[in-house]
Amino acid sequence: MDSLTLAQAQQILSGALARSRAEGFKPMGIAVLDESGNLKAFAREDGASMFRFEIAQGKAWGAVGMGASSRALAQRAKDNPNFFVALAASAHGKFLPQPGAVLILSPSGQVIGAVGASGGTGDEDELICIAGVESAGLKAG
Repeated sequence: MDSLTLAQAQQILSGALARSRAEGFKPMGIAVLDESGNLKAFAREDGASMFRFEIAQGKAWGAVGMGASSRALAQRAKDNPNFFVALAASAHGKFLPQPGAVLILSPSGQVIGAVGASGGTGDEDELICIAGVESAGLKAG
């Protein structure tokens, strides 16, 4: 079974932050979770506003828990809002179906975690998450 290493999680953070700075995005918070939704690594850039951790973690936690990017979950939430309100309540506030998190896939395609970002638009957050995952030699899903 493949698993996410600390070195890979730290590289995901570094790659995501590098892309964010290259694009000129606002200060970010980025959370990398393992396949069980446990925090593996987190970074909050200087100047990032409060709640960045909670939002980034909530996006990533929902992605890894549901096995889909947070963009896909946001679309599903539009189509079935009652289920997603109930899901968020049962998850004790850990679940946030908004664009800005992607699954982390091993080279063999196995889900080994998720990364979520908060600080920019959902598109910006998602873009840097993908860049971080790819910088670690892994696949984003």
